Amino acid sequence: MSIPSSTPSQVPPHGRTLRSRLIRAGWIVGLPLLAVIAAAAYFGMLRITERLEREATAIAAATGEGQPEPWLRVSVAGRDLTATGEAPEASQREAAVGRLAAIDGIRRLTDRTGVVEEVSPFVWSVERPAAGRVEATGSRPAEVGAFELAQRLKPALPRDATLSDNARAARGAPRDFPDAAAFAVERLQDLTTGAVATLNDTVISIRGEAASLAAYDALRTALATPPQGYALGTIEITPPVVGDFRFGVSRRPDGSLELNGHVASESAREEIRAAAAEAAEGAAVDDRLRDARGLPPGIDGPALARFVFQLAGLLHEGRVSFEGDAVSVEGNALDAGAVAEAQTLMRDARPPGIAAGRVALSARPIVPYVLRIRRGSDSVTVSGHLPDRATREALLARLNPRFFRESIQDRTRLAEGAPAALGAAVAAAVDPLSTLASGELTITGTSLRLTGTSLYPESAARLAQSLPKAMPAGWNATVAVTSDAAPSVAADLGPCRQRLAERTAGHTLRFAPGSTALAPEFYPVLDAVAALARACPAERIEVVGHLDPAGVKPETQADPVADEAAKETAPKPAKADPKKDAKASKGSKAKAETKQEAAKSEPKPEAKSEPKPEKTEAERADAGADLARARALAVVDYLQKAGVPLERAAAPTGVAPLSDRQGIGLSLRS
Repeated sequence: MSIPSSTPSQVPPHGRTLRSRLIRAGWIVGLPLLAVIAAAAYFGMLRITERLEREATAIAAATGEGQPEPWLRVSVAGRDLTATGEAPEASQREAAVGRLAAIDGIRRLTDRTGVVEEVSPFVWSVERPAAGRVEATGSRPAEVGAFELAQRLKPALPRDATLSDNARAARGAPRDFPDAAAFAVERLQDLTTGAVATLNDTVISIRGEAASLAAYDALRTALATPPQGYALGTIEITPPVVGDFRFGVSRRPDGSLELNGHVASESAREEIRAAAAEAAEGAAVDDRLRDARGLPPGIDGPALARFVFQLAGLLHEGRVSFEGDAVSVEGNALDAGAVAEAQTLMRDARPPGIAAGRVALSARPIVPYVLRIRRGSDSVTVSGHLPDRATREALLARLNPRFFRESIQDRTRLAEGAPAALGAAVAAAVDPLSTLASGELTITGTSLRLTGTSLYPESAARLAQSLPKAMPAGWNATVAVTSDAAPSVAADLGPCRQRLAERTAGHTLRFAPGSTALAPEFYPVLDAVAALARACPAERIEVVGHLDPAGVKPETQADPVADEAAKETAPKPAKADPKKDAKASKGSKAKAETKQEAAKSEPKPEAKSEPKPEKTEAERADAGADLARARALAVVDYLQKAGVPLERAAAPTGVAPLSDRQGIGLSLRS
């Protein structure tokens, strides 16, 4: 069956008129009637849509009176309207929505409007979901307006990026919000996609990954000066990934370390700096590491750092570097043994995934010869070089009784090249170091330097004068000791005596028989007495020595460091002369033969053993008194080294010694 086409007589008059118009306009040529009707409907809808848009726009524009900009936004799709925005007042919202609903010809009105509210906290976030787009969410200041805020943020946007503002107007924004928002948006320029910046009242937080090393440095510089009135909150910026991850440690002749290359995080940096400080043993650490990721898979970062510092510890001067997947070491080793140790480490102790690189070490003479003794809160570390085992043992024997409360960490190595009288210089400086709360003794060649903090300002001042005078010939010493102690405040004699009794109660100070050496248990008591002297500056401490028990033989004592120092300073015997020795030998032989012949001709006298005369009671009393006074003077010497002025600690003459049971006597006198 076929449908006959329409004839002109069957088309309604208005249809013919519209069709004629469309033909004349060139839109249709011989279209059927249904097409004409559809076109008429389309153009009719266009006219309705245009009218709805004009009326809706007028209503929206009217909401801008008294505001930074119109708060109402209307989108038209055919005969459907969608209203968004936040009205300053509920009545204004109801009026605007009512006018939209009254427009003739609309089919549906979707109301997504709200009323501006006071919010707290005032939170606004901006995210970079893609390279060319930035989205804002949360709350934006109602008093600024969306268009004005967008104009303020436009210069701060990443290149070729557009802003999509999905934030809602609200009251309660902090002061200078647009400036802080622009600061946050600008930081996204240096971050990759996925980065987020948030303003929570006056706190700015940023999270993301740096786009490059230069961008990471730029971020750190910018974040150092946030907008006035704002503070930084959580900053989680991941370093960029680099293709040539490197890590290196260089040791300088003065013992200081330089760190360079890359570090993956701030926590890793802190661990590396702590390890570097331990390896530097008090010397400076120059941190030139740059934040970056890219350590090859399968390599443990902390294990790599520990291995590098192990090798650096064998260097007097040189560098350990990790590049690619290999570790190399070069420079001047501490000594010949250090060269072999480095080779063994490289062969047997490399962490998994690390290849062995170049080992180019030499063992040149140590110039300058360095020795360090560093006193910390609970340990004393000795590092550097000593000439032989005897000197090392002598030094440790001197340190142990003076630092009995701290652990002694011996990290010294043996090497030739020590300056003359090294033992004597060390012996002269160990006692001053023991009087410091913390400090370091550094010997470089024939120069000695003592630094640190003293508990007593008097001691700090005296060391600067006494230590240089105690140096062996050819040596020099400098002292940089400070004191944080407050000035002494005079106290009454009564409370001072009471405090002295409290601090010495239950601590009888007894010397070993025949000895004048302070025992380790003396030090806490004498330190407390010295501190008391600072609090009672108007009083003088008097010290009385004690006798030995009757019939007890004295113990022999030896000071190995002092003996070693005496050996170093004692004149050396002249070199042997073979000719003179031969003549002397012949003369001695002739004299010996003459004496032997004379002895044969003379009768031998009978051997008699005469007993040594016993000391009288007075002589024994004098010897005991001398020993007691020597003990008192040893205590006075310690107190003076601990900061008690010379005139305020004394062992008075003419005072009868105390018994062994009483021990050393300490008293205050006005």
